[in-house]
Amino acid sequence: MGQIQTLEEFVGLLIRRRWLIGLVCGAGVLLSLVFGLSQGKTYQTGAVIQVESPAVADGSATVGGQSARLLQVIEQRLTTRESLTAMIERHGLFADAPGLTIDQKIAVLRKAVTFESVASVSQQAYGAPASVSALIITAQLADADQAARVANDFAQSILDQSSAGQTGRARETLAFYQAEEQRVGQEIVALEADLAAFKNRNAAALPGSRDTRRDELVALESDLRRLDQSLVAVSGERLAIEAKGQLRETDRRRLEDLLVQIGVLTAQKSALAAQRAALEAAMAQTPDIERELGSYDRRLQQLQSQYEVITARQAEAETGLRLEEAQHSEHFSLLERATVPETPVGGGGKKLAVLGSLASLLAAVGLAFLLDLLNPVLRTPGQMQRELDLRPVISIPEVKPVRHGPNPAERVKPLQSLPRYAALAGAVVLLVLVAANLT
Repeated sequence: MGQIQTLEEFVGLLIRRRWLIGLVCGAGVLLSLVFGLSQGKTYQTGAVIQVESPAVADGSATVGGQSARLLQVIEQRLTTRESLTAMIERHGLFADAPGLTIDQKIAVLRKAVTFESVASVSQQAYGAPASVSALIITAQLADADQAARVANDFAQSILDQSSAGQTGRARETLAFYQAEEQRVGQEIVALEADLAAFKNRNAAALPGSRDTRRDELVALESDLRRLDQSLVAVSGERLAIEAKGQLRETDRRRLEDLLVQIGVLTAQKSALAAQRAALEAAMAQTPDIERELGSYDRRLQQLQSQYEVITARQAEAETGLRLEEAQHSEHFSLLERATVPETPVGGGGKKLAVLGSLASLLAAVGLAFLLDLLNPVLRTPGQMQRELDLRPVISIPEVKPVRHGPNPAERVKPLQSLPRYAALAGAVVLLVLVAANLT
């Protein structure tokens, strides 16, 4: 601190610069009070919206546990430029400030309105969204009536949008599941028709008729063996007749009969062989047909599972819509309307006045200290010993000469000091009046 290093020296500084400190401090306090008075009053009020639990404990309600998200979406809609502009025009806000642009008005209104959510005290399941028990809408404006109207307007807008939004979402959900039910049902019908046509085209190769085809194949093999035996017998008899040297008429007729039998047996054998080949080909296709049928079954099972889920969800959506229309689900209600505040809040003028006064005092002391630094003078024995390392033997105080009568110049000094004292007295009176007005 330069030459000011003790409390005694600091007190001496205050005494020496008392007029400067008083003048700077008085001017600063006066300016602070005037500035504090120039700040307009602010009125604050709020409306409270309660989140009411469902009257019917049903998990199919559309809102269920997502009130916080719904409120956040509504707040974002209400604080858009279009919504705030409509609010300003509807209530005639900032009519006393024609110099403000629409962007500035929107910024001031957005800052003046706050939404505070009150968390629910009920236990939430792990991973479940946070629930809200109430919402406080606070408006802080220069006009008390406008603050109350704005807060109530926001609260009513939240109620309207929440009711319309919940019912609308319930209807949209129900319409979606109804459309899905119709779509999946049509896919099931089309797939069943394709499956029936596929079975008709491949009836011989279906896995269910495998045992029947195997029995038919065994029977065909037996018939073929019997035909082979008959052919062998007939052919042997024909060879025996042909081996005779001279054929009689009866032999020739018998030979003709045998040839006819051989032709019939051969034709029967060819037909049975063709049937056996067809059965064997069908049995060879059975694995492929079985895989294709498995694919059809899996697709049909998936569609049926989807249909069951959609049907259950559709029933839940219908229940949720009925609950919404009957106001039995989780919904919002106006717990407390915003009232017109009678007294301003904040105390901004007082705070500015006090802070300005303290800043003025610090500035005055700092200015006095700066002047001492710019004009260094050794005023005490301690300063002399500290600065020059010389110990004074004796210190002579300032001795003012005593005169028996004041000269004309001294008689004028009190008169010259009158304006200064009058100014200080006036400043003190003004400070007292301003302080009384602030309180």
